[in-house]
Amino acid sequence: MKKNFLFLLLCIISISLSAQRLTISGYISDKESGERLMNANVYNKANLQGTIANTYGFYSLSQVKGEITLVASFIGYQTKEIKLNLQNDVSLNIELELQSDELGEITVSGNAINKVEETQMSMTVLPIQKLKTLPVILGEADVLKVIQLLPGVQSGTEGTSGIYVRGGGADQNLFLLDGVPVYNASHLLGFFSVFNPDAIKTVKLYKGGFPARYGGRLSSVIDVSMKDGNMKKFKGDFSIGLISSKLSFEGPIIKDKTSFMVSARRTYVDILAQPIVAFMNKQEDASVKMGAYFHDFNLKVNHIFSDRSRLYWSGYHGRDKGHGGDKYDNGWDKKIATNEYEDKFGLSWGNTISSLRWNYLLTPKLFSNTTLTYSKYFFDIESQELSTNLVDKTEEEIYFKYFSGIEDITAKVDFDFFPTPNHAIKFGTYYTSHHFTPGVSNFKNTNSAFEEMDTDTSYGNRDIYAHELSSFFEDDITITNKLKINAGIHLSIFNVDNETFIRPQPRLALRYKAKDNWSIKASYSRMAQHVHLLATSGINLPTDLWVPVTKKYEPPISDQVAVGTAINLPFHLSLTLEGFYKDMKNLIAYKEGASFMGGGADWESKVEKGHGWSYGVEFLLEKTVGKTTGWIGYTWSKTEHQFDNINFGKAFPAKYDRRHDISVVFTHKFSDKFDIGGTWVYGTGNAVTLSFSQYPISEIPYSNSGYWNNNVNYYEGRNNYRMPAYHRMDLGMNFHKQKKHGIRTWSVSVYNVYNQLNPFMLQWKYDYDNMYSLDYQQVPKKRLMKLSIFPIIPSISYSYKF
Repeated sequence: MKKNFLFLLLCIISISLSAQRLTISGYISDKESGERLMNANVYNKANLQGTIANTYGFYSLSQVKGEITLVASFIGYQTKEIKLNLQNDVSLNIELELQSDELGEITVSGNAINKVEETQMSMTVLPIQKLKTLPVILGEADVLKVIQLLPGVQSGTEGTSGIYVRGGGADQNLFLLDGVPVYNASHLLGFFSVFNPDAIKTVKLYKGGFPARYGGRLSSVIDVSMKDGNMKKFKGDFSIGLISSKLSFEGPIIKDKTSFMVSARRTYVDILAQPIVAFMNKQEDASVKMGAYFHDFNLKVNHIFSDRSRLYWSGYHGRDKGHGGDKYDNGWDKKIATNEYEDKFGLSWGNTISSLRWNYLLTPKLFSNTTLTYSKYFFDIESQELSTNLVDKTEEEIYFKYFSGIEDITAKVDFDFFPTPNHAIKFGTYYTSHHFTPGVSNFKNTNSAFEEMDTDTSYGNRDIYAHELSSFFEDDITITNKLKINAGIHLSIFNVDNETFIRPQPRLALRYKAKDNWSIKASYSRMAQHVHLLATSGINLPTDLWVPVTKKYEPPISDQVAVGTAINLPFHLSLTLEGFYKDMKNLIAYKEGASFMGGGADWESKVEKGHGWSYGVEFLLEKTVGKTTGWIGYTWSKTEHQFDNINFGKAFPAKYDRRHDISVVFTHKFSDKFDIGGTWVYGTGNAVTLSFSQYPISEIPYSNSGYWNNNVNYYEGRNNYRMPAYHRMDLGMNFHKQKKHGIRTWSVSVYNVYNQLNPFMLQWKYDYDNMYSLDYQQVPKKRLMKLSIFPIIPSISYSYKF
């Protein structure tokens, strides 16, 4: 018996050794620039077993020893076949070349995801290559404004870059720049985003089915990666537009070893406004000063120590500044004035982030990534009132300053492990130290005549420190050629003010490939969020405050399920159809009349806790290859909230609940010298709260001088009225010309081509020339008026690539 058992064991070992798998691993990169190609495909041509390159272009594939043909492919690049006689583990770096433009078959959208093959659903790769072709307001290419054109994403106020994903709020989006959270992604009160397209390599939007490696927000992840810098040669470009200019430059410091990328931009609205302000001052005999602008700066450096070791450092710094002032006196003639006054006002806000990242290949199957990151957002406002008595020369100053912000320091280590061709495992852990400054005010009053009464005081909220520890594990499992599953879990532990919140967040996604060009998908994900955004406006303002969760207002939780299908159609078309349902708990909403301007003191008494739900269907028909590219997107969705002490406890539509959203986006390349782009959007009007009746609280009648406070507005419910539907068409043209040292481009675009006056806001207008009798009083008739601020807007810009 023992002999039989020993013989069987030796047979098993022998068979195992004869079928021993060896590992092929390395990096996939662009042959011309040296940029690593994430999501590139590598597979064995014979058995079709393969893998996908990770975020840093690394792949690892284990195969049985012997002769094989390895195939590497990436949309937009020429497929490469490599014949190998596999006898040992092999380190193989692969360079791919861009496809030629013959027959118009070059990929122009940059979408590198085969949605039929991928387990992941509810994810889109933004077409960076075509972002500059699409027309946008004032001709300024913007990542978030293009994301607004995708199904499942609602835009906020017209012209702004705010996004609302599958019924979520503005604070429920996780913005990452090279893996670092960005707390305010807007410039100029939301009209531009902080993401400079010239500095960006890839953008991924996740709306659901979130991989376990992501956490911290309920509704979406916008993962933005900066360019690494060209390893082969120096390249650059600059552009000059109506309100901003940009400059980018990249190249090797040591060829094929060290590279850099730097990009900067600045708006000059403040400069352009000066002649207008000067003219108005001359007309009114005034001394008004005003202006606003932003600037930002991206920098990235990376160095290759060896095929196993690489170091990255990236940074971003951006600032918005606004200022105003006036100088006047109290006399109709300066000769008889007794007092002189000067008012000054200034505000600034911005982000500073930095990331130090080390890639190290521990084994051919195990890839490690160690990261240190820093993120800071601040808002600062100052006002000063100076008065001078021209008779006795005494001076008085009233000064006010308000400051708020949030600061994070994070240490993270994560791994990619490829044990077999049927498993791609990711796991890791990270720790974040949060420092919240919810709002501190400084007030100072000095008077040279009464120095003993001078005041200098600070007040506001204490700084809050919080600690967050998160771990994740996920495995992309190939069960059969038809069935793949991605299963994982994200665990977060958040500690603040001696309270600890532990939130396990399971994730599951599956893909069943019914046919070679058709797959069916489903996903479930739970997400937890450990911060609240206190906001009193419909647009993202820099005054909005980030505060941590508390015992009373626990971490918001979302549970989302989605089912869908992906189909590859002829003519390089792809179709995706998804249905989703999302439930959100522990949401907060401010009470009527509550305001967080000036600080977050006692904010818990000003909000209510409730829950919400959102469900809908999304349709996307997309073409990513050829001279003509673009997509048609449609979303039907419904989002409602319910709070016990708001709207009489009844459910009400969320502000950006829109039943229908349609987007049509296209680009066409006629030749190397000329291309065009266009968009058309339609959306159901936003929900707003309006009063349609009043009742008096005294006998005082209306007066032609204006409103009286003796009447109280009656509101039937929150968000009880729909604004008119929104629709708009934009068109743009790009004229290119090859010059001696580069390519010159003139871009001409028109925003809102047919001059649709969409409502920016609604307000009641009282007509005092048209009165009527009500309860023995003469009452003015009122009409609901819409305010539109974006008519047809043409723009032009010049750019040069060298």
